[in-house]
Amino acid sequence: MLELVQAGGWLMVPILASSVLALAIIVERAWMLRRARVAPGDLVGRIWKQARAGSLSEDHIRALRNHSPLGRILAVGLLNRGRDRQVMKEAIEETGRAVAHDLHRFLNALGTIAAITPLLGLLGTVVGMISVFTTITALGVGDPAELAGGISQALITTAAGLSVAIPSLIFYRFFRGKVDELIVVMEQEAVKLVEILQGERPHVQAGGAPE
Repeated sequence: MLELVQAGGWLMVPILASSVLALAIIVERAWMLRRARVAPGDLVGRIWKQARAGSLSEDHIRALRNHSPLGRILAVGLLNRGRDRQVMKEAIEETGRAVAHDLHRFLNALGTIAAITPLLGLLGTVVGMISVFTTITALGVGDPAELAGGISQALITTAAGLSVAIPSLIFYRFFRGKVDELIVVMEQEAVKLVEILQGERPHVQAGGAPE
C-alpha cells in the first residue's frame, strides 16, 4: 500500500486526505440523520397527551427543543400556541429552515470531494505523462524502467481519485434524498401539531392515531 502511495506521487496526499474527510462525513451523517433521532414518530402524540394532562411546562418545552430537530420545530409551535395560526406557522417555518440547513451540514463538502477527486486523479495522469515524455525526450524509449515511474503515477492517481469519488458521490446522493425525506416528514408533523392546537384535527393518542 505504501509503495502505491509513493508511486502515485505528491498528488496522492490530497486524494488520501479527501478520502479520510469523506469517510468522516459519511459516518457522521449516517449517525446524525437516523429517522429515530431526527423525527421520532410518536412525538406529536406525546406532546398532546402532556398538553391535555396539563403537564406541559416551560421545562418540558425546553427539553423538547433539545430532544431532536423535530422537537426543536414543535417547541416553537408550542411557544406560540396562544397566538393566531399565521403567527404560529411563520415561527415554525423560520425554525424549519434553520433545521433543514443543519441537516444539510457537511453534504456540500462531500459533494465537493466527489467532484474534485477525479480531477486530482486526472491531474496526476497529466503529471505522470509529462514525466514519461520528459524521460523519452532525454533518454529515448530504450529503457522501460525509466518510463515506468511516470506511467505508474498516471494510472495510480487516476484509480485513487475514482476510488474516492465514486463512493462519495453515492453517499452524497443518498444523504440528500434522506434529508429531503426527513424534511417532508417534519413538515407533516408540524402541520399536524398546528391543526391539533388550533382545534382543526381530532386529538391524537401517544402512538399518533386519532382518538
